[in-house]
Amino acid sequence: MAYFFIEITDTFGGEANYSWVTRHKVRATSERGALIRVNRDSGLGFRLVGCGRYDSRSGATCCFIDHWDDDTHSQYLHVQTELA
Repeated sequence: MAYFFIEITDTFGGEANYSWVTRHKVRATSERGALIRVNRDSGLGFRLVGCGRYDSRSGATCCFIDHWDDDTHSQYLHVQTELA
């Protein structure tokens, strides 16, 4: 199992806005598994729209998924270590 870094933020005009953002460290076997976990726990229903971006069903939020890197991602404040 690997860890994935997930950022969920709002959108404005179809672009990621970052007026608010939540960051999560999720344990899963694959990027798809991490997305399934985020969908289940948030209820937002994210789907891939391209370039590593996932939009919610409403289009009001989006998320980005990346492999966890201790050097980069551990420097963020308020990273939730697990969803659910």
